[in-house]
Amino acid sequence: MQPRRVKQGWRTRLRRMMPTAEAVRKNKWVGWIGPALHHPRLWHLNRRGVALGMAIGVFFGFLIPVAQIPVAAVVAVWLRGNLVAAVGSTLITNPFTFAPIYLLAYRLGSAIIGQGKVPAEATLEQVAEQASSIMVTWSDKFLAVGTQLVVGLSLMAVVGAFVAYFGVMGIWRLFVVAEWRRRHRHT
Repeated sequence: MQPRRVKQGWRTRLRRMMPTAEAVRKNKWVGWIGPALHHPRLWHLNRRGVALGMAIGVFFGFLIPVAQIPVAAVVAVWLRGNLVAAVGSTLITNPFTFAPIYLLAYRLGSAIIGQGKVPAEATLEQVAEQASSIMVTWSDKFLAVGTQLVVGLSLMAVVGAFVAYFGVMGIWRLFVVAEWRRRHRHT
């Protein structure tokens, strides 16, 4: 006769997928934060901490194109959000989603500011005539779309952080209610 398997709860499965606090403390990318990483609230799986961590990660994932992971880690430590959720949710912008997110942000910023057309692509002759350096050309192109992009990314970061926070809070609540109902049925 085989032993009866105990069904694992969703929190147990989630804990097994997360890195341990010790593994993160030894990591060279976030280990420099030091003793602040010892605070238990950074590692505890509770509704508020995970929701706050996700909101922090989504906010900086949208807002900052590079180095968003260390920034999100520092802010999560400072605000005592779940560190793993903050670092993991910055991956909302990754090599597969980067282009669509930035295009959407540009269009959103253009709709808000009122400058709706993407600058026309210049031919090679025009580029050669306008600038002697590739850096000047790229900086001119960035300045042409930079304001719209910053406005769009800022709006997406704020809205995304709110959606992440309240979405996690709501989904967590649904899981808890479902677990209560399951336990009540078996008693």
